Amino acid sequence: MNQPNNLRALTLAQRDRLTDQQRHKKSERIAATLLASEAVLSSFSIFIYVNFRSEVETVSLIRSFLKMGKQVSVPLTRVAEKRLDIVLLEDLDRDLAPGYCAIPEPTEEVAEARTISAEELDLILLPGSVFDERGGRFGYGGGYYDRLLASIPGATRYGLAYELQVVKQLDLQPHDQILDGIVTEERLITFPKPPLEQL
Repeated sequence: MNQPNNLRALTLAQRDRLTDQQRHKKSERIAATLLASEAVLSSFSIFIYVNFRSEVETVSLIRSFLKMGKQVSVPLTRVAEKRLDIVLLEDLDRDLAPGYCAIPEPTEEVAEARTISAEELDLILLPGSVFDERGGRFGYGGGYYDRLLASIPGATRYGLAYELQVVKQLDLQPHDQILDGIVTEERLITFPKPPLEQL
């Protein structure tokens, strides 16, 4: 038995059992905590996923960030290259269309005009299947976010999750990236960054 895959499946099944109303209420609490956080208030360029299926809802957050004058970008999945492109979002209703796995993503036309460099990001808000209380994260198995995070160690990275997705400790692999914080409907957990290794 592959323990990470089993844990992913069990946790996602629990997440999927939440009703639409439960997800919405929990997502509202998560958004309120996040909008008042220093991570958001001190950041200009924010990269955030567009929610799909039972993920923590982000559409209202995206609208709030745009109203606050933040530079908002969202992922575009490049399956062949196994990477996420970072595309500026200006209008939720016009800029997105069903993309990889029917996830709402920027259209190719928008991506051509508004893809930016990862180095421009101040804050990354990402989904996942399971998180732990030390900043560990399991995604969905593709490694897309781990590769992105590894390329920009300086950006602050927060996971958005329901409390049911948080466990004490995950059995992480060397490629698994550590987060700076996790926001659930019950708490904001932050993790101090380790000192940079001396060259």
